[in-house]
Amino acid sequence: MTLFGLSFFVLASSFFIVYSGPTGVHLRNMESFIQAVQQVEDSNPGLCPLALVRALRKTAGHDDEMTIHFLGASYSIAYAEVLEKAILNASSFSFFDKAIHHIVTDYGEERGVVLAPDGTTVALAPLLLGIETGLKAKVEGTSPVGMFPLTLGRRLGLSFLSLQDFPPSNRLGPNGCWDSVERPKLFKLSRPATLATDAVINGGMDGAILGMDYSNLLASEQPPALSEFLKGYYSYVLHEGQGLDDITSHVSPRRREISRSILEPLDLYSQVMETLALVWKLEKTEWIALDTGVGKAVKDGLQEFVNKFWVCPQIIPRCQWGAKAYQSTPIPLSLPVQFLYVHHTYEPSSPCLSFPNCSRNMRAMQRFHQEDRGWSDIGYSFVIGSDGYIYEGRGWNYLGTHTRGHNSIGYGVSIIGNYTAALPSHHAMDLLRHRLVQCAVDGGGLAANFTIQGHRQVVNYTSCPGDAFFSEIRSWEHFRE
Repeated sequence: MTLFGLSFFVLASSFFIVYSGPTGVHLRNMESFIQAVQQVEDSNPGLCPLALVRALRKTAGHDDEMTIHFLGASYSIAYAEVLEKAILNASSFSFFDKAIHHIVTDYGEERGVVLAPDGTTVALAPLLLGIETGLKAKVEGTSPVGMFPLTLGRRLGLSFLSLQDFPPSNRLGPNGCWDSVERPKLFKLSRPATLATDAVINGGMDGAILGMDYSNLLASEQPPALSEFLKGYYSYVLHEGQGLDDITSHVSPRRREISRSILEPLDLYSQVMETLALVWKLEKTEWIALDTGVGKAVKDGLQEFVNKFWVCPQIIPRCQWGAKAYQSTPIPLSLPVQFLYVHHTYEPSSPCLSFPNCSRNMRAMQRFHQEDRGWSDIGYSFVIGSDGYIYEGRGWNYLGTHTRGHNSIGYGVSIIGNYTAALPSHHAMDLLRHRLVQCAVDGGGLAANFTIQGHRQVVNYTSCPGDAFFSEIRSWEHFRE
């Protein structure tokens, strides 16, 4: 079956690998997937990572023509090695097929995605294709040919073309929310899906990063087990006093900046056009290339991709951190606003270092603002954690309650913690100083000649954003006394 030039195949499985399956109800999070992978590895000593990811590809039925073109057919490559090492067990097929096979239902449920520990959602198929591409290159001593087409290029190009009559902002995404972040089982998209949902793009970026990490191992190095590789990227732990600045390895909160450093040196336009040409050649639909609107659709779409996923930081939506409903009718802001007011939360006084901790802080602040202060919602427009993410408060479009007498003319952004005597992490400040403001200007929310001020400059009774932090922002571009 072909949809917008993208082939889908569901193949019967001719082998199974040993896997007892997780106990209890299957949760759709990365920890459950990694645990399942580790159980396969433990049950099959000596099983190399490349054979395992090929077996997973076969189980999920991802042997489409382009994947075979770059990686070969999983059934002809993986069968012999895995069958030789494995005891046949049908339970593995059911678990991994449901976990990996990507589809969006008519009701907007996205399947084949998992909730990562950092609060973002990742499609497993492009992640595993990138890893397999890198492992194949490592084993064969070659360059990772097909990395961009398999992880991002195909989905981006086809999404740009399938929705070329829509505004560029609607040709990618959307994001969505889980029914529960503690026990995730269902992921519902916020609007009708494109072929490149946020989870697919996250998975593609992660696949490119981890695939390149595998391919860049020294010739003498044995590839680490897949479960250990995934744990290092997704299940890292920040300790008190640490920030992302202290982690030298690749970790998921930095996917946007790392994937940009890997992929931006490529000519993305040429890469996408070449990918589309290969899709059409393999499917014998080369006539599509005669459409004169293809080039413009790709250029416009790539500009939106770069702005949304590389210029803008990841913002954790309200539904993901567990926000309560707004208690009255939100008042729209008149955009663009001229000011950005910088705050610290003071309480919570400690930086939050993980998605669960930052989410608890957000809920606590919203509860305080709504119940004790009598406000309609959490006061800030956005809140920045030290876990590498920005959390949505009132957001881009609605009036906040953050800077008395100035709410209608600016955004209020706070970093979680007390910064009277110490500074926020460098990464948290960079998210505010460079990433968020650039995204706001490019998106039309913040005037290009905007002014940054500390909360204390316009409200007399406060020392916010703390002496140390205020001293720092005085050196920032756009700061005005």
